[in-house]
Amino acid sequence: MYQDTIERFVQTYHGERGGLISILEAVQSAYSYLPEEALREVARQTGTSLVDIYGVATFYKAFSLKPRGRHLVSACLGTACHVRGGPSVAAELEKRLGVRAGETTEDREFTLETVACLGACALGPIVVVDGHYFSNVRVSDIPGILAKTKDGLDKVEIKSDERVFPVEVSCPRCNRSLMDTETLVDNYPSIRVVVSFGRQHGSMRLSSLYGSFNLLTDHDPPLDSVLDFFCPHCHAELSSASSPCPKCAAPMVPMIVRGGGFVQVCSRRGCKEHRLDLDGVNL
Repeated sequence: MYQDTIERFVQTYHGERGGLISILEAVQSAYSYLPEEALREVARQTGTSLVDIYGVATFYKAFSLKPRGRHLVSACLGTACHVRGGPSVAAELEKRLGVRAGETTEDREFTLETVACLGACALGPIVVVDGHYFSNVRVSDIPGILAKTKDGLDKVEIKSDERVFPVEVSCPRCNRSLMDTETLVDNYPSIRVVVSFGRQHGSMRLSSLYGSFNLLTDHDPPLDSVLDFFCPHCHAELSSASSPCPKCAAPMVPMIVRGGGFVQVCSRRGCKEHRLDLDGVNL
């Protein structure tokens, strides 16, 4: 039942940089997880050993070998979160969703998991829903978090959302400012970079509001395409291949934040993964 579908994915991505990851992403998008028989078909059509395919599928958190819900809820039970009430938060999530950690609700709306650490110990207890971090979570916050998830976490009110704030950034290679004061996005100076995809390249202006995903571009890259980012001054590629996106495995794009720290955004068009590291605190 998977042969024709897998063949289409292999023809599209096999041989490209990160081709196996792209194939697995397409499989998971089609079936909501990675069925065993689909992985065997990927192995057969690509000539890749099943062991290697399982290695990739289990290494990246974005992949699942079991059916998952539309929304992934992760509750941290690491030491810092544990002593601040993490177990009570996790128990409340189980109660509200009617499932245990590692299970998916009957309507396939939510999958709940507990993890050892989410990298933001100073802000615990932490709950992450579809890549959105909620810090200092209390049991009483759980109903609101689940309601926001159903309503749509990507809806951002620029003027009122406390998760949205301006940052000024520069190139991590030449340290020159990437801010474009003449082109505004969200009524703030934009971040100017050069991007390429396939045989096309051009300028892109990103919103300088951390938490906003608005942008202006000379071209409109297709969703799911991985873009190459370059500094408009020194032309160096802005890429952190050693630390790929935890959601989709594409390279993250690092930029220096004025005052100290780094901001990173995913290079995959449409992926909303972003990280801010200020003096060692990840947000």
